[in-house]
Amino acid sequence: MTSPSGTTDRILALPGRSQRAAAAKTSPVRDLLALTERPEVISFAGGLPAPELFDLDGIRASFDDVLHTPKVLQYSPSEGNPTLREEVARRYTDDGLDTAASDLIVTTGSQQGLGLLSTALLDPGDRILVEEPCYLAALQTFALAGARVVGVPYIGDELDLDALDRLAAEHSPKFFYTVPTFQNPTGRTHGLAARRLIAETAMRRGFRIVEDEPYRQLRYSGDPLPSLSTFAPEHVLSLGSFSKVIAPGLRIGWIRTTADVRPTVTIAKQAADLHTSTVDQAAAAHYLLSGRGEPALERIRVAYDDRRDAMLGGLPAALPAGSSWNRPDGGMFVWARLPEEMDASAMLTRALAHDVAYVPGAPFFAGPADDRALRLSFTTYAPDRISEGLSRLGIALGSAG
Repeated sequence: MTSPSGTTDRILALPGRSQRAAAAKTSPVRDLLALTERPEVISFAGGLPAPELFDLDGIRASFDDVLHTPKVLQYSPSEGNPTLREEVARRYTDDGLDTAASDLIVTTGSQQGLGLLSTALLDPGDRILVEEPCYLAALQTFALAGARVVGVPYIGDELDLDALDRLAAEHSPKFFYTVPTFQNPTGRTHGLAARRLIAETAMRRGFRIVEDEPYRQLRYSGDPLPSLSTFAPEHVLSLGSFSKVIAPGLRIGWIRTTADVRPTVTIAKQAADLHTSTVDQAAAAHYLLSGRGEPALERIRVAYDDRRDAMLGGLPAALPAGSSWNRPDGGMFVWARLPEEMDASAMLTRALAHDVAYVPGAPFFAGPADDRALRLSFTTYAPDRISEGLSRLGIALGSAG
């Protein structure tokens, strides 16, 4: 190529993606959304709250009220709306975990909280431990941070605590990431004894715990369990969100920090987006204080309880003989396994041909995957629609005529 000055210039190739970005997996859940947009498709794939249960009138009233002042359209502190933080802190304290507003940093969904903690705590090459299987978007976040992810296996529905201790001793991880209550993707919950032992292992081996709790308030049976922070307060960083209990479109989450990492997380937040949407935070605070939140949440719990039971009641006829599944006490998901000769990823094409969808379990694993596993979300549809979807699934999997 000849330049305007008459000299010949070489054309150099542009730099490619970073190694960390190339290592991150695509999300099959997000990819499936495009395939399931047709209204005739019944999708058990996405962990989507039921839109008809959003308190639209109450949320609209809160936005209308806060928009009476231009202040809610201005820049605001990186740590978040003071009233919102005070109200979230009060709820933690009422739940038995003493918390001050200053302990909290508001984030743009709890997903951003994961990213901020990864920025604050990890250098490329650092090792972390995760549950196996693990929330997929967490695996994406940790890959983008350049972390080396080590999976801690389950034995049945219980985390292998001996493996947690052994792997912690072997790898000296920066933290253990867990969704301890109604986990995504499995719906599993760590019992009281397991929580104590996880916390004791963290203290003995010297790693932090990142406790992700978006489903904690979606309990339909059984007794509430304490935060891991109750047992190891200086070792636990907790994430929370309104996405499952008010509406995901608000994109309001938070980190309950410890004093030693709070300044670094605040700097990471400033660098990421200055602050979470001022008007959304103000509306969320107003909504929490309006008194409408608890009745709306109770309606959600009642509806999801019925939907969970509808799915559990329909699975024996929908899945082939030799399949197994769990019975979660809350949350949004059932974790199932097909018989030994069946591959959940391969069977998805047949399911989609019958206008029903699920998420294969394999992408949720950091290490060797379980090809027989699948995740089914029960929250999006009413019981009769769930029954129809399971009927289609049974035909697709050859378990129904």
